[in-house]
Order: sequence, then C-alpha cells, then structure tokens
Amino acid sequence: MSPSQTLAAAVSPHSDDSAAAGVAVELTILMPCLNEAETLAICIAKARAYLDRSGIVGEVLIADNGSTDGSQQIATTAGARVVAVPARGYGAALIGGIAAARGRYVIMGDADDSYDFSRLQPFVDALRDGADLVMGNRFKGGIAPGAMPPLHRYLGNPVLSTIGRILFAVPCGDFHCGLRGFARESILALGLNTTGMEFASEMVVRAALAKLRIREVPTTLSPDGRSRPPHLSTWRDGWRHLRFLLIYSPRWLYLYPGFTLILLGALVAATLLRGPLQLTTGISVDIHTFLVACACIQLGTQSIVFGLLARRYATLHGLLPRPDRYGDVLDWLSLDRLLQIAAVLVVPGICGMLWAVYAWSAVGFGLLQYTRVLRVMILSLTAISCAVELGFSAFLLGIMETPRRAP
Repeated sequence: MSPSQTLAAAVSPHSDDSAAAGVAVELTILMPCLNEAETLAICIAKARAYLDRSGIVGEVLIADNGSTDGSQQIATTAGARVVAVPARGYGAALIGGIAAARGRYVIMGDADDSYDFSRLQPFVDALRDGADLVMGNRFKGGIAPGAMPPLHRYLGNPVLSTIGRILFAVPCGDFHCGLRGFARESILALGLNTTGMEFASEMVVRAALAKLRIREVPTTLSPDGRSRPPHLSTWRDGWRHLRFLLIYSPRWLYLYPGFTLILLGALVAATLLRGPLQLTTGISVDIHTFLVACACIQLGTQSIVFGLLARRYATLHGLLPRPDRYGDVLDWLSLDRLLQIAAVLVVPGICGMLWAVYAWSAVGFGLLQYTRVLRVMILSLTAISCAVELGFSAFLLGIMETPRRAP
C-alpha cells in the first residue's frame, strides 16, 4: 500500500453534509487545519457564501490534522464537513482531504484567512475549461503589506519558482501558492506521497511530468488572522522544497553537470597532453592543471552514471515517467552493458600504466622524464578509475532491478 493509500485509509469522517448526500458535487473547497480556531469560521463562511452566490453544488471540507483548540466543532457548526487525518503534516492533511472529497473539482487553500475564498470563480472557470491544475499567482493578483515576509517575497519564492520553471518547464510564476484548484481524479492518479510542506511542489512537478494541463490565475494574499506563528519554517521547509525539486530532476542534478565536467576536463586535458601551455608572460599551466582536468573527467563520469541510475530507478518504480529525450538510453542500459563499457575503458588504462613501468625500467628504474610519464600515468589512472566506478555501478543497477516478491 502506497503512502497516499495509507493516508486515505486512515481518514475518518466527523460529520456529514446532508445537502450533498445523493447529489453530484461539482466542487469541494478543501482546507487543511491544525489549530485554526481563530480564523476557521470566517474562511468557511466565505467559502459557503461563494457556493451560494455562484449556484455551484459544492461542499466545504476541513482536513483536520489533530487540532486541540476546538477547530473541529467550529467547522461543524459553521456548516463544513470534517475529516480527521491522523498522519501529521501539511501534505498528509491534503492527501487525506483529497481522498475524502466528493467534488469533481477541488480548490484547496489555507484556513488562516490569508486567501479569499469568496473569489474563486477564476479557478472554477479554468477547471471547467479543461485545466487539470489551476495555480494561483499572488504576485499578479496582489500581496497586501505584511502578508508575506520579505525573505519569502523577494528571495525564497522567486528563486524556487524560477528553479521549478527551469527544471520542469512549468508555466507558473508562483510555484508555492497555497490556493489552487484541480480535477480530483487527475491529481489522485498521480499518487502523491510527500507529507510535509514540499507537497505543494510535488503536486506541480508530478502534474507537469504527467503532462497535465496547467493554468495560472491571479489571486490575492492578505495577512493571516492568527495570533500565533505560522507552521511554515523558512529555512527547513525551503530546503525541503529545493531538495524535492532536485531529486525529481536527475537531468539537472546529475546529467548536465556531469556532461559539463567531462567536456571541460577533456578539452583542458587534450590541450595539455603534449606539454605545458603558456597563457601570458609569466603565467603557464602544466601538469597540475592536467591533473585537475582528469579529476573533472572522473567526477563527470560518476555524475552521469548516478543520473542514469537514478532515472532508471525512478522510472521502474513509477516515481517519474519514461523520459522522451533519452528513454532509449535507459532501456539499453543494463548490468552487462555497463560492464562492457568498463572493460573498454580499463584496457587502455592498464596499457598506459604498463607503458609507464616500461619507460621507468628503460632508465634502470632511475630518473624519468617526469612530466611525460606522469601525464600518461594520470590519464591511465583516470581511465581505470572510471572503469571501476562503472563496474560497481553496474552491480548496483543489478541490485536495483532484482525482482522482489510481493509482501
């Protein structure tokens, strides 16, 4: 059973919305809740007012994450349906809430009165128009003074949003807006798993990788109405978002840096293979730069192999879809083929080392033409090291692909 299925199974209802019983519900307005007694009633009132005004058959659903301040009773009194989600975490609450939602569409938002639940029509219009995921953009809609810390507004959110757009080609200017709408079945099919704040990133990333239709609409952000600090931790949760983005993009984490290191290393090594290079008067590069170049080749090789293994594993286990650009390379990759590549590399490496020993013996194991023999030795050791890395990686791939019996 997957984490999302486990969370869904753990959800238990506290009350029911009789108006929705037996009626096809078009929209669920979902709010995760953990001790939001100060603001929950006003959020529910705005959401219900929108449903009444728009004529949409809908429900307000509170995914309670273990509140101890009476939030459950407040929600029920205000006319919302409450489901208990025992597993702690922002993502856990939302996974449980999405599983319990009755609506064809779901609009989720924080229950701290920072989002205006009375102005949801742009989200509904985009969903009805065929969008699978509709992201709010607070930077386009307007951020009220004091609504977002300057560090989040001018550094954290723009940087993470830019990284997300580059890594996954997501057309979103506000990657972490908490107010968003989606087609429930489309999001359930993604099998979202993260239980913390990085759930916001996972939803967008997995939707983009699954080629769902993503739209963006302006929305506003107001200062929240709570007297306590927010649940969000700037550095911890920022790192969790960044870590998630990198893990789900082996191309940018491994492959692109690896190819860059190999290209630069090979270029410099080829330039210095014959001897030192005079750059300007008094400045030259020689054997030490050659050594660094060969180290770059070795690191680049390992980075590329890590990237291919990570992508192969993620594809095999359904974490990532089969890539369009290099899917054939992943299909071709196997333990035996990696060992064959390792063998091709190790042969010239050994030959080079044998030549170095022969050159040393030719002078009676005495003084050598230092730089010439050392260049050959460094290049040979680089080839051997890369071959050993590939060999070990080949058997790691074999372990990863070993079939497991179902529990």
